[in-house]
Formats: sequence, C-alpha cells, structure tokens
Amino acid sequence: MASPLDVSLPLLLVVVGIALVVAEALAPGAHFVVLGVALLGAGLVGLVAGAIFPPLGGPLALAVLVLLFGAVSLYVYREFDIYGGKGIGQTRDSSSLRGLSGRVTERVTETEGEVKIDGGGFNPYYAARTTDGEIAVGEKVVVVDPGGGNVVTVESLTDLEDDIDRELARGRTRELDEDVERS
Repeated sequence: MASPLDVSLPLLLVVVGIALVVAEALAPGAHFVVLGVALLGAGLVGLVAGAIFPPLGGPLALAVLVLLFGAVSLYVYREFDIYGGKGIGQTRDSSSLRGLSGRVTERVTETEGEVKIDGGGFNPYYAARTTDGEIAVGEKVVVVDPGGGNVVTVESLTDLEDDIDRELARGRTRELDEDVERS
C-alpha cells in the first residue's frame, strides 16, 4: 500500500513551484517569482526527462536544475525589469522634470506646442509653452518650469548660453588665434 507521502521529488518541486507562482500572483512584489519559476522548471524537467533518463530525476540533478533555472529567471527578472523596480522611465512628481532636456515634436510657442522629454516617464510627451518667441521642431530644449500638470515651460538650449559659456568660447577663440600666430 502506498502512503500519501510517497511523492516523487520532481512532482514535489512542481507542486511547490506552482504554489509559489500563485502566491506571487496573489501578492506581487517579486518575493516568490524567481524561486517559484526555478522550482517549477526543475520539477518539470525532472518529470519529463527523468522518465526517459532516470538520473535526471535524482536529487543532485534536480539541485543543479534549480540553480540553473534560478539563475536564468533572476537574469530575466532583472534584465526586463518586470516589476519596474529600477525606476527607469518613471518620474516621481512634476518637480522632478525641472532641468530635464528633450526635443520639440510640435512647434512650441507661448500658447501651444509639444515636447518629448528624455526620461519623462511612461508617456514622455508633454504639452509645452515658452515664455518668449517660438522654438522649432527638432530643437533641444530644457524644462525650466514643470508646471504641475502635463504642461511644461521650456527654453531652447541654444538660447541658454550664459556668462561662463561665453567666456569659455572666448578662451577657445583666443587659443586658436595664438596657435595661428605661432604657425
């Protein structure tokens, strides 16, 4: 007579793996996903391949398979950022947009326009305004006032040359002139 605890190790791994994957689905947060996938994958390989070649259903082979599937699932989980843990492509709030650069996608004036902000979140396209003049399509811009909604105030990066930039340009010009005089 077989006892209820006479379960093969690969079948046990499959059951525990499914339980962990279901637990992850019920309470997401990447607590069980890697281990669940590792146990489930090793158990399935142990069941299928163990029937053909019995040593693959043994404890040592299953331990190696759990490590292999665990490493692969951890790599996939981290590489593809399944739960968005890296924070790439997300903005925390509108004030975090200040100082970000982007490109004009629709001509920006004092009343209308659109920009695509680099690192601007899930949808990086924002309605944009400028304080004076207009900015042509394709120009690089910087956010000077994030506003608080999806309308940002931008300025062209070509217009933002300050005293330091002008002095650096003069210095470069002087160096070039001196090099020409020496030659």
